[in-house]
Amino acid sequence: MPTPRLQLTGITKAYPGVVANSDVSLTVMPGETHAVLGENGAGKSTLMKIIYGSVKPDAGEIRLNGQVMQIRNPKEARANGISMVFQHFNLFDTMTVAENVWLGLTRNSLDQVTASIIAKATEYGLDIDPTRPVHTLSVGEMQRVEIIRALLTRPELLILDEPTSVLTPQAVEKLFVVLKKLASEGCSILYISHKLHEIRELCTACTVLRGGKVTGVCNPQEESNASLSRLMIGAEPPLLERNARTAGAAAMHVKGLNLEREDQFGVDLQDIHLHVRSGEVVGIAGVSGNGQKELLYALSGEDCRAPRGSIHMGETDVSRLHPGERRKLGLHFVPEERLGRGAVPTLSLAHNMLLTRTESIAYPKFAGGWIRVKPLEDHAARIIKAFNVKAGGPQAVAKSLSGGNLQKFIVGREIDAKPTLFIVSQPTWGVDVGAAAQIRGEILALRDAGCAVLVVSEELDELFEVCDRLHVIARGKLSPSVPMAEATVEKIGEWMSGLWEPAAATHGAEAQHA
Repeated sequence: MPTPRLQLTGITKAYPGVVANSDVSLTVMPGETHAVLGENGAGKSTLMKIIYGSVKPDAGEIRLNGQVMQIRNPKEARANGISMVFQHFNLFDTMTVAENVWLGLTRNSLDQVTASIIAKATEYGLDIDPTRPVHTLSVGEMQRVEIIRALLTRPELLILDEPTSVLTPQAVEKLFVVLKKLASEGCSILYISHKLHEIRELCTACTVLRGGKVTGVCNPQEESNASLSRLMIGAEPPLLERNARTAGAAAMHVKGLNLEREDQFGVDLQDIHLHVRSGEVVGIAGVSGNGQKELLYALSGEDCRAPRGSIHMGETDVSRLHPGERRKLGLHFVPEERLGRGAVPTLSLAHNMLLTRTESIAYPKFAGGWIRVKPLEDHAARIIKAFNVKAGGPQAVAKSLSGGNLQKFIVGREIDAKPTLFIVSQPTWGVDVGAAAQIRGEILALRDAGCAVLVVSEELDELFEVCDRLHVIARGKLSPSVPMAEATVEKIGEWMSGLWEPAAATHGAEAQHA
């Protein structure tokens, strides 16, 4: 029998108030693609960070190619052939793509790294400009950088934490070709994903974690989505119920929005026509980096440069209003970036409530006011309970939560405000199947209560599941809307390349409905 590429025995890691990993054992063979499956907070990411050297275990043994290893930091991990693509990216915002990659490849010059990035991006269909500063990238583009950086190290063991969460189906297919090629060349892959169909297609072995403990080992190709779900969360996710409903008046109406990019690497918005009516869910699909960020900034009020008269909420022109003023009119927004924009990493969940909720501030109409701490913590606790967020209570800092649990809290915080217009980007990024079903159910419940909902997502399955109408954004232009009864994966995929007919008539028809 060949020597295992990786062998974990009795790995344990505890934090104050929570045991992340308890006596975990795991074996990965050379050339094996091994899934690690579990609900949010099950301990998957902690275990991967232990293997990569960024977290030190309290107990247990790590063997790499049969040798006992003490991996003290990521540099040592990379030196021993281990690379990792993080769910929350480890990138410096003010540096370029090439400079970020260069940090882990110090034997090469910057010019050599730049050439390698271009070659690798071309080889694997991961389009990225090495000269762009990271702060100008979308989440999907940042993920491409992390994947390319990992591939350039020529790893023997590649760890992927939710690598496809914001990739399009076409990009996922290309990535799977890459991963299968790497596995055939002897590279071992540890693959974390909540997308059960991906695990069944890609992986030949699977270890299931629940509450930090190993609860099962299986071959996912011999399982169904339902059986994997039962192994992971102890049940099958509930089926979504869609109720027929007639949409009401337009809660938001965008007409002829033209907006130049704020930075040289952004995308110009061109002649955007869009309306979202009360009691409907409108989706926007598209490949990452085609203007989603710019459009969401304009709609949420983070970018107040929109021409006057181009964005209305009801009868109110909000084109130049700031986010706080738009919230007063009933708009609540969930950005795609959890840490840094959706939540402040070092603040507690309770204090993160204050980013968009002012109920616990005494005299909020004045400039300042005392924070009523007890009501604030009680409010956060209610959201934690309602959305089944696994956290050490309202005082837990945001960065201590798993990505999926933080996402549930942020979405819950905004839905709890009972908005009249709800805009959400990548609503179930990195969220387990049970939690994803819950969030999508809450979106449909908002719709049924009369809220207007706009969902921007790169997961077509998600959009097809919750939307009443669908647009596609490509190169800063928005397609006409298509009712979900007429939408197909093939049609939407074609539109993602910008291949739709001019729709002046459609815009006119939309205006009549608005």
